[in-house]
Amino acid sequence: MLEAVEQLTGRDSMIPPESMNFVGKGDFEKIGREFKQYFIDLANIQPSDRILDVGCGIGRMAVPLTDYLSPEGEYWGFDIVQMGIRWCQRRISPKFPNFHFLHSDIKNKQYNRKGKTPADQFRFPFDDGAFDFVFLTSVFTHMLPADMEHYLSEIARVLKQGGRCLITFFLLNDESKKLLLAGRSSLDFKHEIQGCLAANAQNPEAAIAYEEDQVQRLFANYKLKIAPPIHYGSWCERDRSLSYQDIIVAVKDQ
Repeated sequence: MLEAVEQLTGRDSMIPPESMNFVGKGDFEKIGREFKQYFIDLANIQPSDRILDVGCGIGRMAVPLTDYLSPEGEYWGFDIVQMGIRWCQRRISPKFPNFHFLHSDIKNKQYNRKGKTPADQFRFPFDDGAFDFVFLTSVFTHMLPADMEHYLSEIARVLKQGGRCLITFFLLNDESKKLLLAGRSSLDFKHEIQGCLAANAQNPEAAIAYEEDQVQRLFANYKLKIAPPIHYGSWCERDRSLSYQDIIVAVKDQ
């Protein structure tokens, strides 16, 4: 049935129907293209790079990369939502055999409550120094501090020396805190939990914000050198922004 609809409408068979899209609001294709350009412009990815997408969802970032990576390049993505991985394995990998998708049964109250593996104990299934570029879009915005720090250590482990990462956050600094107090933010981060702020006390992992200074210290601890500037987002209704969430690009120290 779905294939017939695609033939009639001309919809790209790699793009999931809206009913299957669990990766947030906004135009699926537009956001994917937006971040592809950030990867190129901010992180200097190359067509031959080996790329890891942590929390790949249902392929929102993978699809636009299919026409950028060369056959020498390679994409790996993993996610905790099995339905999204199955879609990508059926719809993307057969067309692009250098695109690989893995399901990881990691516990998360927002997306995988019955997951078996605690996030702070999950080892990325890749060798040390395996990737030129690692990215996470709207992942650390759903992770508590111990889980987030563990993932950051794994990112540092699997990056090559000189490799880059691009990660989105909700960062708390003087400007965003003022806008929060003024009631301008799209998210009301007011519940302090385990050293971060959550918008929902009952389900903290729905949306989590971190102190910018805290994040900078963690990056330094794992020898990930932040490439200035930090690209602040519109989530708190600041006057100037790049995307919705805040974007940090960093390089693994040589």
